[in-house]
Amino acid sequence: MSEKQPSVLLVDGMALLFRAYFASAYSGYIKRTSSGLPTNAVYGFVKYMLDAIEQFGPTHVVCCWDMGSKTFRTEQYASYKGNRPEAPEDLIPQFDLVKEVVASFGIPNVGIPGYEADDCIGTLALAFSTEIDVMILTGDHDMLQLVSERTQVIIMKKGPGNYMVYNLQTLRDEKQLTPAQIIDLKGLTGDTSDNYPGVKGIGEKTALKLLLEYESIDGILANLHLIPKSVKLKIEAELEMLHLCRDLATIRLDVPIACSLETCFWEIDRHQVIAKFEELEFKGLMKMII
Repeated sequence: MSEKQPSVLLVDGMALLFRAYFASAYSGYIKRTSSGLPTNAVYGFVKYMLDAIEQFGPTHVVCCWDMGSKTFRTEQYASYKGNRPEAPEDLIPQFDLVKEVVASFGIPNVGIPGYEADDCIGTLALAFSTEIDVMILTGDHDMLQLVSERTQVIIMKKGPGNYMVYNLQTLRDEKQLTPAQIIDLKGLTGDTSDNYPGVKGIGEKTALKLLLEYESIDGILANLHLIPKSVKLKIEAELEMLHLCRDLATIRLDVPIACSLETCFWEIDRHQVIAKFEELEFKGLMKMII
């Protein structure tokens, strides 16, 4: 049997945890231990993570986390993500719990105050891709800007085991865009889920048309005299916001974090994981690791 091609899976921890929480909480039943500790999100998170590891077969795994809601982006734009509701009460104790479970698998938990998980993922993807292939597991389409020759972005779709895998070709085929143009698209149209506006009155259709014709925001601005007057006026009225939104949309690739490949080799210490699963009464997950 040939040896596996080395690759690293970078897991967007919060994306998986929130997805797991809401996928199970909508029924009204929250899974808890016999002592009353809520575990539904952690349980679902582990299922999602193990399913992806089985399906994509990485040799290394890292999990990245947001570390609080205050980041350099909220300093730049106070309303950034300001539309997000508070986390549900029975999810809050699971934030620390999920990291304990991740650590029991021998997977490093990476995060740094002031930056988002996206920035940690972008920084690690750039660093690791000089040595091995990188896969990013997320539900967040912003991450498509990180696609490169050696980096694929795996978007989780509805239903277990359902993924869309983006490389440079599938990104071009499906979105007609390059990774860099994903940033410029957000700069022009804004992002309702992250609560920044882009250029008022410019929707995705117009933005896409402009990017296909002029390649980038800089290209658009250099050719404003060729653009229909109504669109030109909208852009001119919102120039400052356009530059700000492009910056907010840009995932940082230079976060001061370090994580060596040696520390994230995927090799389970089954006794450690089983002990954690027993503590959390995760009987149904035992068969995934035994």
